Amino acid sequence: MTKTAIITGGGSGLGQSTAIRMAQEGINIAVVDVSEKGGNETVEKVKALGVDAIFIKADVSKAEEVKKYVDQTMEKFGSIDYFFNNAGISGSGKYYLDTTIEEIEQIVGINLLGALYGVRYVAEVMLKNGGGSIVNTASSAGVIGQDSVVTYSATKHGIIGLTKSMVAEYAKDGLRVNAIAPGPTETPMVKSFFEANPQMKENATSGIPQKRLGTPEEVAELVTFLLTSKAEYINGEVIRIDGGFTSTK
Repeated sequence: MTKTAIITGGGSGLGQSTAIRMAQEGINIAVVDVSEKGGNETVEKVKALGVDAIFIKADVSKAEEVKKYVDQTMEKFGSIDYFFNNAGISGSGKYYLDTTIEEIEQIVGINLLGALYGVRYVAEVMLKNGGGSIVNTASSAGVIGQDSVVTYSATKHGIIGLTKSMVAEYAKDGLRVNAIAPGPTETPMVKSFFEANPQMKENATSGIPQKRLGTPEEVAELVTFLLTSKAEYINGEVIRIDGGFTSTK
């Protein structure tokens, strides 16, 4: 029977690359994103690889919309085997005391509440069906402190707590939950930021021992491995994929 994955933030960047990589493994994909244009583009790319896919528009900061994407996936495919809990935003890049309360609420709503809601509704379905595999997107800012991303960093540290504590509760029931912690990666969002701020790219790459940014395809390879491989004893781990960026910190 063909397996099914839900990928949030599936309309671009890490989500889109992972959708394509998992489709190459013959997995049906439910693409969740707030952007219809990006989400539908991913669906087209996935279908071209010979598997089925649907786009579900959702604001993950709203619990009812998260429940909706889970319900619609079940209606279409009948199972949820894999979940890439990936949707997130970075914020303005201002120092914390210069950020607004609205920005704090938005980042926490999408990054942390969105991830909590996703695991809440997806894990419920998975456990009814004997288990499943989840990968949450944390960040290098979830394993070390970094300036100009205080709220973002707080949410990504929270993602790691969510990952480890879910394993403590539900690994015995067949659930695997891991997290990835990417460093600076060449997603469309990061690319456009660096194009506007070339000095920032130079600063970022000089701090990475491999002296380059990661690619979405490299991250997609790791996510696909964690979700689908037979390495089923990997559970509750936070895998850094950052070219050594956090290795000396």
